[in-house]
Parts: sequence; C-alpha cells; structure tokens
Amino acid sequence: MTKIPEKDLKKRTKIFAIRIIKLVQYLNEHDSVAAKIIGNSQLLRSGTAVAANYRAACRCKSRKDFISKIGTVVEESDETQLWLELLVESGLIKLDLVKDLLHEAGEITAIMTTSKKSAIKNQKK
Repeated sequence: MTKIPEKDLKKRTKIFAIRIIKLVQYLNEHDSVAAKIIGNSQLLRSGTAVAANYRAACRCKSRKDFISKIGTVVEESDETQLWLELLVESGLIKLDLVKDLLHEAGEITAIMTTSKKSAIKNQKK
C-alpha cells in the first residue's frame, strides 16, 4: 500500500466529518425518531471523531501514543460504518444516499488499520 501523506489524510478525514455533519442535518429534517437519535447521538459523534482523533494522532510524541490514538481512529471509522449500515438496513435511509460515505468509512478504516499495524511492527524493531 502506498503511503498517503499526513496532510492528505487530515483533509480526507475532515471532509468525511463534514459529510457526516450534512447527513445528520438531513436526518434531522425527517420524521423518524430513530434516524434522529442515531444521527445525533451516534453517527455525529463517531463520524466527527475520525478527523479529531486523526489530528491528535498526528501530534503524538511517542510511537506508543500514536498507536493508541490511531487505534481510536480505526474504532471510530468502523463504528461510523456500522451506524450507516444500520440506517440503510433498517430502511431509514436509502443506500444510494450513503453508498459513497460507506465506502469512504471502509477505506479510512483500512488505511488506519494498516498504519497502526506498521507502527506496531516498527515499534518492535
């Protein structure tokens, strides 16, 4: 896998968070209580935490701290993917509306997982 520059990942995770915010705003315009609760309580928190925690990981002073923070990014991006899947599979939102977000959540999870594995491998050297 090609190394993606930190500034590109910062931008990518920030754009992802903005897209999540816009989706939550969309969910709040509809009558579904479940969609509003999932959007406001779960999806908004996890989706924006991806960018916030990646930025925190970039400021780490030790490899151990980086591994911990990047692990949090993996957890938050995977959780975001789960909430998106639940919204679709429960019929609260159409797949076409969030297909790209689902794909991006999966890609971010994969990239961050690889980064964490590399950091762990390099720590053992």
